[in-house]
Amino acid sequence: MDLSSVLGLVGGIAVIAVTILISGDLAGYIDIPSIICTFGGAITITIMAFPINKLKDGLSALKYVFFYSEIDAENIIKSIIELANVARKEGLLALEEAAQQLKDDFLQKGILLIVDGTDPELVRNILETELSFIEERHKSNQGVYEYLGAIGPGFGMLGTLIGLINMLANLSDPSTVGPNMAVAIITTFYGSVIQNIFCNPVVNKLKIRSSQETLMKEVMLEGMLSIQAGENPRIIEEKLKAFMSPKLRGNLETTKDSKEGEE
Repeated sequence: MDLSSVLGLVGGIAVIAVTILISGDLAGYIDIPSIICTFGGAITITIMAFPINKLKDGLSALKYVFFYSEIDAENIIKSIIELANVARKEGLLALEEAAQQLKDDFLQKGILLIVDGTDPELVRNILETELSFIEERHKSNQGVYEYLGAIGPGFGMLGTLIGLINMLANLSDPSTVGPNMAVAIITTFYGSVIQNIFCNPVVNKLKIRSSQETLMKEVMLEGMLSIQAGENPRIIEEKLKAFMSPKLRGNLETTKDSKEGEE
């Protein structure tokens, strides 16, 4: 579970609730017609704006905001170096058996293409095309929440207009002005909640997830092409470490030194 996502969402809701409780009555911020107009309207028009399969993919992507295992870049680099050592000692054909043990489909596909003797440029083209489609799919999932976040305040404003119309239609009864005005403003509040408490954070977290996955796929691609080119495993390791943060580079060096010490 992603602790920052859970804490952020719960904390954001708590901050608003506490602010309301300090300054007023929480029950006064709950209005069924406003909820139907703002939340119902934003959701239904978002459904209208996207094909069903895109909506399903977008809904499925929500789990990566709250439930996500960080990509273990250290193990991925170690796996690539191990494959490089196998290829250097036993040849590229020996990678076929090792490829069957790989858990990452992208890495496995690339290694099998190399084993089949595919031209390096064609390997790059195939894997870069797949990477492009992965990025496009991620953007499509983000787009669902971007659209919902953009249209939410619009329906809040629409609800505000409805409330103002009701208020103006009943100006002859001063006792209705206050309640109608409150309802009109509450819809704007709901629209802001949709955008700022939910949609914007979700889109940002999905972008971060996408960036992390794309980076690791690029590391895999560079490593596989280096293996195919017959480069020295140590050179490959240094090349891949250039993609990583200084902290991860330090972890790799520590692990490497400890193994050498045991030997």
